[in-house]
Amino acid sequence: MNLLVTIDANYIHPLRVMLCSLLCNNPEEHFSVYLAHRAMTDSQLSSITAGLDPNRLALYPIQVSDEELIGAPVEKRYPREMYYRLFAARYLPEHLDRILYLDPDLVVLGQVRPLYEIELGNCWFAAASHVHRVVQRLNELRLEIPSGGAYVNSGVLLMDLTALRDGQHIEQILDYIRENHYRMILPDQDVLNALYHDRILPLNPLIYNLSEGYLLRQNLDHRSDSIDLDWVQKNAVFVHYCGRNKPWKEGYVGVLDRFYHIYADQLDADTVG
Repeated sequence: MNLLVTIDANYIHPLRVMLCSLLCNNPEEHFSVYLAHRAMTDSQLSSITAGLDPNRLALYPIQVSDEELIGAPVEKRYPREMYYRLFAARYLPEHLDRILYLDPDLVVLGQVRPLYEIELGNCWFAAASHVHRVVQRLNELRLEIPSGGAYVNSGVLLMDLTALRDGQHIEQILDYIRENHYRMILPDQDVLNALYHDRILPLNPLIYNLSEGYLLRQNLDHRSDSIDLDWVQKNAVFVHYCGRNKPWKEGYVGVLDRFYHIYADQLDADTVG
C-alpha cells in the first residue's frame, strides 16, 4: 500500500510511533511511505525507520519546494508542510494511482486495507468529519460552502491520484489561499473543504479518524450507549491526536493517550514488525 506523510523535524518521534502501530496491526502488509518535506537532513530521515522492519516498510523522501506558498497562512501548530497534501498529485510518482495520507500524530489500531481499497466513485477523496452540526453550519458560512456537505478533517485522507491529475487545478488552490487567507482558521483543511466539498466521500469518524473531542461528544450525546476503550481497541482503525492535546506532552486530557504509549514503548524493541 502507498502512504503519504508530510512532516517537519518536530514530528519525527510521533511519526515513528505511528509507523510502529501500523506495522503491528497490519502484520501481513507491506507499505511504501512517501514522505514530503521541505528541509529535513539525511540523518533525520534515516532515523524515522530505525528499528522498524525494512522488509515491510520502505521510505521514499520527497523534498518539496514551497516557493509558491510564500504568504500562505502558517503558525507554529500549522507549518507550511501541511499544504503539501493538497499538491500530492503534482509531486508523487506518476505510476501511483491512489495513496492514503496519514497525519503523523495518530496511531493505527486496525486493518488499513479496507479503507485503502474503498470505491471512490466520482469522488477524489475520502475523509471523516469531526464537527458538530452547529460548527458545520458556521464553517459553511465562513468558507461559503453550500449547505449539506460535511466539513472533514484532513488528517486521514484517501486520495485518487489519477482523478486529481486529470481534474485538479493547482492555480485554483493558490488563488484561493491568496484571496481567502483572512478567513482561514485551519488552513489546508479549509482549502480542502472549500474547493472539494463535493468530491469527498464521507467516512465514519469513530472508525477512521477518532479524536478525543469526538469521542467525548459521542459519549455525552449517547450516554446509554457510550463507547469505552475496549470498543475503540476492537473497532477503531485510526486514533487521531489532533489539536493541541498531544499524548507526548505534559497535561494530556482524555483517555486515548494509552494507545500512543503502547506503541511508543514498543519502539524500545530492536525491530518492530
